[in-house]
Order: sequence, then C-alpha cells, then structure tokens
Amino acid sequence: MANSGLQMLGFVLALLGWIAVIVATIMPQWSMSSYANDNIITAVAIYQGLWMACTTLSTGQISCKLYDSILQLDSSLQATRALMVVSIVLGVLGMAVSSMGMKCTKCGGDDKVKKSRIAMMGGFLFLIGGLAALIACSWYGHKIIQDFYNPYTPVNSKYEFGAAVFIGWAGSFLGILGGALLTCSCTKNSGYNGRYPKAAKSKAPSSNKEYV
Repeated sequence: MANSGLQMLGFVLALLGWIAVIVATIMPQWSMSSYANDNIITAVAIYQGLWMACTTLSTGQISCKLYDSILQLDSSLQATRALMVVSIVLGVLGMAVSSMGMKCTKCGGDDKVKKSRIAMMGGFLFLIGGLAALIACSWYGHKIIQDFYNPYTPVNSKYEFGAAVFIGWAGSFLGILGGALLTCSCTKNSGYNGRYPKAAKSKAPSSNKEYV
C-alpha cells in the first residue's frame, strides 16, 4: 500500500507540474518592462512571451502581436521555446507510460514487477521533461539578468522577470519531484526473494529399536 501511495503522489505532482509548464509556455508574461532608475512615469506596460509580445495600457486595454518570423528571434528565445515544447511532449509520454505501470490501474498486465518497471520508465520521462523546463526557464532568466545589468542597454529596453518564469520554475520542480517519486517506487525484487526454501523437518530416529 505504501508503494502504491508513493506512485499516486508522484503521478499527481508530475501532473500538476506538467499543467504548470503548459500554462507558463502559453503565457506572454515571461518578461515585463522595468522602470528601475526611470523618472518618467508611463502608462504602458510591455510584456514579452515565447510566442507574442503584449502591451497593456493603464485603461486596461491589452494589445498582443505574434512574432512575425522565427528566424528574427533571439537564439535564447528559440532554445527556450524548443525546450518547453520538449518538456510538454515528454510529460504526455510520461503520463501515458506511468498510467500503464501504476498499481492502481489494470493496464500493463498483472505482473507487479513489470508494472513497476513501466512506472519507473514513466518517472524517468517526467524527470527529463522537468529538467528540460528547468533549463529553459533558467536560461531565459539568465538572459534577462544579463541584459538588465548591461550598462549599454537603454533604460527603456530593460526587462524584469515575469510571472511565467516563476510558474515554469515551479512546474519544473514539481515534475522532477513527481518523476523521482515514481522512479523510487519501483519494486526492487523480481519474484525471487533471495531466500532458500525451508527444508522439511525430518523426525529424529527413535532411540528404541524394534526387533521382530
């Protein structure tokens, strides 16, 4: 029961992390315009995402525009896009594989050892997907920090962390944790318990001999 509960906990955490990665990938708030050391008060907030850039006015009106060409994008943005998509795809595969190997499901046969190994494979997929999302968010965050402290970057071109970066980090950590729990729930034995069968106890010979 403890092993089954560990699998369920790992699957739920990995599923929540996968949903958070999808939300972070779709959101346009990966970076937001910074007003540090800026004495001019503006009524416009600029957000940049992986797929579009948005402008928010003080009246609440939002205007978004998709990026025109992939080739015109920065290499770090293209790499972040690719890693996040890879993370989502690996999450889908991880859910499909681990669902077949979990003890609470009837898929994958009745062999407990085989099912636990399938669940471990699904955990590995979640682990790799979480690492891909973690690398993507960290790479993008490093680019924001590098541009922010660059003295040659104009003040009105500096950006800070958006909400999507933090959601992506949280999702990647949940995916890694859930994948690790699924991997650790694998049954260690494979039907052989390493013990020799107990020999049948033989009766001690009787001390009194019977003569005919």
